[in-house]
Amino acid sequence: MNFGKVAVLLGGKSGEREISLKSGSAVLAALQAQGVQAEAFDPAQRPLHDLEQYDAAFISLHGRFGEDGTIQGALELFGIPYTGSGVMASAIGMDKWRTKLLWQSVGVKTPAFEVVKADSNFAAIEKKSTGVTLISILQDLRGLEIKDIKRDRSSGSK
Repeated sequence: MNFGKVAVLLGGKSGEREISLKSGSAVLAALQAQGVQAEAFDPAQRPLHDLEQYDAAFISLHGRFGEDGTIQGALELFGIPYTGSGVMASAIGMDKWRTKLLWQSVGVKTPAFEVVKADSNFAAIEKKSTGVTLISILQDLRGLEIKDIKRDRSSGSK
């Protein structure tokens, strides 16, 4: 199958840049090994309008500006087909809390959760917890200043 000239989007400017460079490089090598005319495209180093010279895009960006609907919106404006979810699904999927609310609204069973804020009562949350994950997260958070916590509910996975 001929995909034309494919931009492999990698790197970017999120906090997950390094893993994006690694995964994007692996995707690029795999596509090229299959004879696809693929090139690396780092939106942190090139203007987005340069994407107009490509026929398709393989998104290997991670975190904000890569998984949150931002790059998907730009690609849609340029009329370039791309891998992965569309703008809205990407935007909602990056917001863990809104995703949980959406699932619950249509009857999808999800584990209990708690949004942790600066004024949260960690002891009370821990007592309610039936899962190991929450307890280990709480143990990791104890002793940290809230300003030390860099990620929010719309960050990607690390």
